[in-house]
Amino acid sequence: MLVLGPMLQEGVNASVVHMMKYLTGSAKTYVNAVQGYVDVKDVAKAHVLVYETPSASGRYICVESMLHRGELVDILAHFFPQYPLPTKCSDEVNPRKKPYKYTVEKLRSLGMEFTPIKQCIYETVKSLQEKGHLPLPSQLQH
Repeated sequence: MLVLGPMLQEGVNASVVHMMKYLTGSAKTYVNAVQGYVDVKDVAKAHVLVYETPSASGRYICVESMLHRGELVDILAHFFPQYPLPTKCSDEVNPRKKPYKYTVEKLRSLGMEFTPIKQCIYETVKSLQEKGHLPLPSQLQH
């Protein structure tokens, strides 16, 4: 699972590195893979909900969406078309990977509401721009 969202730290963490490679053009294709995505603020909220609920027990799945990397690239292209995003999958031979089946109902039953993944991805890129890890669209050569 990848935890995204606005970064408090100055450095880039492992979860956003894979997104940056698409935005910077260092990846010419995207992989045929599916991954879980969640906003960092939602992970914090989930921890608090579970901690503060006396009846809470066991494991909780904290994921807003399962996205194929092609879907991630499509979302990035929608919000940030100025970046050199890949348009092809590195594995054109095999069928597109399907999302895993999971449920977050146990966490939702505690009152959890998730940040929409598109908003999370947008805020992640804006944070990368603000921290100087990505050029602003106006700084890109056309």
